[in-house]
Amino acid sequence: MNDAAILIRTEIDKRGVISFAHFMALALYAPSAGYYENQGRVGRAGDFYTSTSTGSLFGELLGFQFAQWILERQESQIVECGANDGQLAGDMLGYLEEFWPELFVKMEYWIMEPSTRRREWQGEKLADYSGRVHWIGEWSDVKEGEVRGVIFGNELMDAFPVHRLGWDKVASVWFEWGVGFSGGEFVWARMEKPALKALRNGTFQVPSALREHLPDGFVTVSSPEAANWWHEAAKKLGSGQLLAVDYGLEAEEFFAPDRLEGTLRTYSQHQVLAEPLANPGGQDITASVNFSVLRTMGELAGLRTTPMVTQEKFLMSVFEKTLNKPDKFPEWTEKRRREFQTLVHPEHLGRPFKILMQLRI
Repeated sequence: MNDAAILIRTEIDKRGVISFAHFMALALYAPSAGYYENQGRVGRAGDFYTSTSTGSLFGELLGFQFAQWILERQESQIVECGANDGQLAGDMLGYLEEFWPELFVKMEYWIMEPSTRRREWQGEKLADYSGRVHWIGEWSDVKEGEVRGVIFGNELMDAFPVHRLGWDKVASVWFEWGVGFSGGEFVWARMEKPALKALRNGTFQVPSALREHLPDGFVTVSSPEAANWWHEAAKKLGSGQLLAVDYGLEAEEFFAPDRLEGTLRTYSQHQVLAEPLANPGGQDITASVNFSVLRTMGELAGLRTTPMVTQEKFLMSVFEKTLNKPDKFPEWTEKRRREFQTLVHPEHLGRPFKILMQLRI
């Protein structure tokens, strides 16, 4: 067993069964042992690709759009949440320093990062911008309405821990799948007392017409942690945009007939695997984002939602704007054109990823 698996086994020994959300949190984020506490997970030699791993273009395009938004309202902050090793921040800051010096000299780039180890990676990567980058650990470090600019996360929301729920058609109730240990491996175990508060108090509901058609054992997921995080982010935004760049679904899409096992999946060496309990700490665990829930949480905090678009449409729009301001963007070399193709092509990153944007003006 690796260190993450040992930690999880210890928790199960104490409690008998733990929620999958607890399992996922330890597998991904346990200090010094979790999957995201180790470098080298992204890119050709890692487990999966991101928009950042294609090259610097993604950061340059975001930087172009963010600069325009911020200057229009005379704001000064960019807050990146979930910065991994700091590569995207470095791409964006390098671009802004060269092409928007009037903004660069007065802007603040914040990184929200609770992990000490990841802060160290980011600090090393961003050493040239040490006077420009500030770190915060969580939203409690920020005053309500303090951020004036852009808050964004690239492939952040899909990595929040989720509860795994099952449908008992005979009893007509939802229950929670927990994780136990048997026969030398981690196994699914139905929890007698659900950890998810919405199951305990009966507020987790699906329209009755839909429930009638769900087969016995149908699986879905719920992430109150992601919902609460988004609500807190919305409250901290005094003016500007709150963005999620991620893959996900609307609430009703989670109950499509072809999603009998839910949307949990894992990535290892660029392979999509089906067993999230295998090799904790050694593979990525993710689930589709519930955009309907995030949208509602932002609107409850007073934000206005813009129509959601794919990454393809969003970046195509930014690309067209760069053509009207050639002095504010690097030359479109053959290399950049190839990167752009990967970012916007429907069969690569353009269609699976979507942009949820909410704003307060």
